[in-house]
Amino acid sequence: MKLFIPRLLVCALSGIAAVAASLVHTEAIAQNWPAKPVTIVVPFPAGGGTDAFARPLSAHLSKTLGTQFIIDNRGGAGGTLGANIASKAVPDGYTFFMGAVHHAIAPSLYPKLDYDIEKSFVPVALVSSVPQVVVVNPQRVPVADLKSFIEFAKKNEGKLNYGSAGNGSSHHLAGELFNAAAGVKIQHVPYKGAGPALADLVGGQIDVMFDGMGSSAAHIKGGRIKALAVASDARAPGFANIPTAKESGLSYNVSTWYGLWAPAGTPPAVVAQFQAELRKAFATDEIKVIWNNIGAETPNLYGDAFARFVNAEIKRWADVVKTSGAKLD
Repeated sequence: MKLFIPRLLVCALSGIAAVAASLVHTEAIAQNWPAKPVTIVVPFPAGGGTDAFARPLSAHLSKTLGTQFIIDNRGGAGGTLGANIASKAVPDGYTFFMGAVHHAIAPSLYPKLDYDIEKSFVPVALVSSVPQVVVVNPQRVPVADLKSFIEFAKKNEGKLNYGSAGNGSSHHLAGELFNAAAGVKIQHVPYKGAGPALADLVGGQIDVMFDGMGSSAAHIKGGRIKALAVASDARAPGFANIPTAKESGLSYNVSTWYGLWAPAGTPPAVVAQFQAELRKAFATDEIKVIWNNIGAETPNLYGDAFARFVNAEIKRWADVVKTSGAKLD
């Protein structure tokens, strides 16, 4: 006697078996991850704020996991070029994207992007948060503090310039907000990243930057550039000698942050494994000291919480863009 099994039931059982096999395969991938080098796409040239966090973190992960984490710098278009490249990477858990606040600003300034920061990626974690800092070349701008800088800028209206990591970057918006808040007119000079802009500031080709503390920290400590104020409510960790803009009588508050994403479709188990490794890394004295030395904090935001943060930032910066009237040069 033959046992009759309805075709629908056979299909259902086959589907369940396929899902179960897929889950087992995904879990196996996660348990063996990383089995080969991992690439972290950084959408700016070397030497910028993103690099200041990506490189020590990658070095730490390479050491603790025994597999190389490689930084792939892909600068251009205010960080959107590298984001587009990363969004189209194979979602196998071996390519991640180290973006920044710039990628929450871009949707309001770039009419057409080839990726969507909320749909083309899986949010992994917020890596760090640092205040913007007003830094000048002391040879080109001989001032002692923020008040004297504003006076100097007013006396030299239209003659000073500030560098940024590119059109639509936080540096760009921070400069436009400073112009509005201080009642000055400092000309914008976009670069392909904070690194090249900072090199020109140190070299005396430009006058000022409204930079993230992460990339400026070493040059401030080395005396190559002068920090006038941090754009935050409190003084930055590790830089208690730099006053806030508010202390100098200016209402000016701008911060920058850096985060990690994975291309959409990356196995959730691999993302969870990476998040677990990041939690361990951020808890070490090694990373804590490095972050403190560049004025950074490490917020505890992962996965969905990080996604909600990014969504709120996109809305906040859309208002900033509208209010400031900032446009692509």
